Amino acid sequence: MIRSARNRPIALTASLVALATVAAALLVGSAASVVRAQAATANQGAAATKSVAALGRLEPAGGIVRLGLPSTPEAISGAVITRVHVERGADVKAGQILAEADTVSVLKARLAEARADLETARRDAVASVSLAEEACVLADVAARQSRRQDELLQRRLTSDDVAEQSKGNAAAGAATCKARRAAASVAQSRIASADTVVTRQQAELDRAYVRAPFAGRILDVHAHVGELVGAHGVFELGRVDQMVAIAEVYETDIRHVRVGQKARIKSDALAADLTGTVARIRPKVQKLDEIGTDPAARKDARIIEVEIKLDDSAPAASLSLLQVEVEIRR
Repeated sequence: MIRSARNRPIALTASLVALATVAAALLVGSAASVVRAQAATANQGAAATKSVAALGRLEPAGGIVRLGLPSTPEAISGAVITRVHVERGADVKAGQILAEADTVSVLKARLAEARADLETARRDAVASVSLAEEACVLADVAARQSRRQDELLQRRLTSDDVAEQSKGNAAAGAATCKARRAAASVAQSRIASADTVVTRQQAELDRAYVRAPFAGRILDVHAHVGELVGAHGVFELGRVDQMVAIAEVYETDIRHVRVGQKARIKSDALAADLTGTVARIRPKVQKLDEIGTDPAARKDARIIEVEIKLDDSAPAASLSLLQVEVEIRR
C-alpha cells in the first residue's frame, strides 16, 4: 500500500504528458489543414485570374435568319399565307419550298397568259415569214415580166402602156417584199419581248413562295395558314449543324481575349460541359443583353460579343438562345 501511494504522482505526471502530446498533435494538424486550405484558395484565385468569365447564349452559326415574303403590287399591305409545308423543328434543304402566299393563283394565271402570248408571237412570226416569202416570189415574177415587156417594147411588139404597167407592178412587188421582210423581223422581235414577259412573270411567281436560302432547321413559325405576314416574317431558320456560343465579355476584360483561345461552356440544361475555340471578336461595343441572377450586377454594363465555335454542335443543336456560362482560358 505504501508502494502504490508513492507511484501515484509518477502515473499522474505520465498522463499529463500524454494529454499534452495529443493536444500538440491536434494543434499541429489543425495548423496544417489551415495552411492547405489557404494554399487551395490561393491556387483557385490564381486559376481564376487565368480565365475570363462571361454570360452568353447559344445560337446557330450566322445567327437566326427570319424568312419573310417580299411586297408585290398584288400584296402592297402584305401577303396572306395559304399553305405551310414544314413544321417547327423540321430540317430543310437549300431551295426547298416552305410556304405559299395567296398571290400564287393570280401570278400563275398571269404566267399562263404570258406563255400563251409567247406562243401567239411565235406563230405570228412564222406567218410573217411565209407572207414575206410569198411577196418576194411575186416580186421576182413581176420583175421578170417587166424585163420581158421591156424587150418586147424594144422590138415594137407591145405598147408603152403595157410596159409601164409591168414596170410599176415589178416596183410594187419589190416594195411589198421589202415590207413583208421588215414585218417578219418585227414579229421575231415580238417573240423576244414575249419571252421576257414570261421570264418576268415566272420571277414574280417564284417570289410568292417562301424558300429556304440555305440548309438548316426551322426554329420557329410566325405565320400560319390564313394569317397576314407581318414584320416578324414567316419562319426562323438556323444552321444548327454548326452552333456557336456568343459570350458577352465586359469591355474591361476584352483585352484578355484573343482568337484561338479555348473556352468552356456550362449550363444546367446541358448533360455535360461544351468546349470550343474563340473564332471571332465582334467589332462593336453594346449594352449587356444576357442578365444573370446576381442582383448586384450592373444592368447598363458595356460588353463585346465574342463568337466561340463549338467543338461538338450536336448537344446544342436544339437549344438555340439557351443562356450559358462561358469561361475563356487566357
